[in-house]
Amino acid sequence: MGFEVVPVPMLEDNYSWALIDRTQGRMAIVDPPEVAPVEELLERRGLVLGLILLTHHHADHIAGADALRRKHNCPIYGARADQHRLPSLDLALGEGDRIEFAGVAGKVLETPGHTVGHISFYFAGEKALFCGDTLFSLGCGKLLEGTPAQMFASLGRLKALPPDTLVCCGHEYTAANGRFARTIEPENQALAVRIAAVAELRAAGLPTLPALLADELEANPFLRAGSVEEFAAIRSAKDQYRG
Repeated sequence: MGFEVVPVPMLEDNYSWALIDRTQGRMAIVDPPEVAPVEELLERRGLVLGLILLTHHHADHIAGADALRRKHNCPIYGARADQHRLPSLDLALGEGDRIEFAGVAGKVLETPGHTVGHISFYFAGEKALFCGDTLFSLGCGKLLEGTPAQMFASLGRLKALPPDTLVCCGHEYTAANGRFARTIEPENQALAVRIAAVAELRAAGLPTLPALLADELEANPFLRAGSVEEFAAIRSAKDQYRG
C-alpha cells in the first residue's frame, strides 16, 4: 500500500508529479503539460497510468491531460469551480472532497489566489501536498486572478498542515525565489541555509523539490507574513523584482 512521489520535469521549469503505487504497478500523474515524459516514465518503470489530477487550468499544467486519458483510458479529476476551462472531468472536486490512490486517502483543499478555481491535493498517509502554483519553495504564485486576501488565506491553510509535509509544487523557481527572499529577510539564517542547499542541488542537476514544509515555515517570506497587508506588500515587491 502507499505510493512513491517522483518529480517529472516538463517544459522549461515545470514539474508534474508521479504517484507510483508501491504494490500494484499503477501510477497517477499531477498536472501533465506534456505526454512524452509521462510515457517514458511509465515504460521505464513498467507502470500503467490510472489517474490524472489537475490543480488548475493553465496550459502548462493540463495540455497533456486529454491525450494521456485517450491513450490510457484513465479518469481526470479537477476543480468543480474550473470545469468550464479544464479538460472534461470524470470527477469534479471541491473543498473537503476525498479521493484515493494506492490505498491512500487524499483531501481536496480549495486554494484560490493564483487562479480563482485552484485546488490542492493533500495525502496525509504519504505526508504529500500537491499544490500546483499556490505555494512554491521560498515563494508563492502570482495573483493572476485572485486577491491578496484569498492567497493569504490559502497559504494559511497550507502552513497549518503538519511540518513534515512534502511540498510538491509546479515549478523549479526555488533559486530565483531565494534571491528575492534575501531582500525581505537578509538576516534569516534558515533562509541562507536553504539557499546554499538549493545551489548545491542545482549545480548537480537535481530538483530542489519536494521541499519540507517545516523548512518553508522558517525561510519562505510569503508564509512568514503576519497579515494580509504584509503579504500584499511582499507580493507586490516580488512582482516588481528584477534581481
